[in-house]
Amino acid sequence: MAAGGFCKLPNGSVVVALNLPSPSGSGGGSVRFLVLAQNRARALTRLRNLGMRAVYLRGNAAPPTPDEVTAVLHHPDGLIWRMAPDNGVAELSQELWHPIRALLRRPAAPA
Repeated sequence: MAAGGFCKLPNGSVVVALNLPSPSGSGGGSVRFLVLAQNRARALTRLRNLGMRAVYLRGNAAPPTPDEVTAVLHHPDGLIWRMAPDNGVAELSQELWHPIRALLRRPAAPA
């Protein structure tokens, strides 16, 4: 099961954060997704529409931090990701947030 959580903003919208296994399949850690939506169901639907079919949010064990909320609010798509630290502790040189397009982009076929 994926670790995740949510927080409700004063305007009524919700920021959902989920840690999912890396899509590369190499077993190299997990990916942290942040989604801004009108409610939790719509946030999960946005991820499911991108091909992440078995995404569920049970509980609020790992809600988004204030820095994560700020990052997703300032992104035009409202859907960002980055590699999650393995030990759960924030590192000083963390990776920047990426738009979802960067994850879905397929590498070019070798010529």
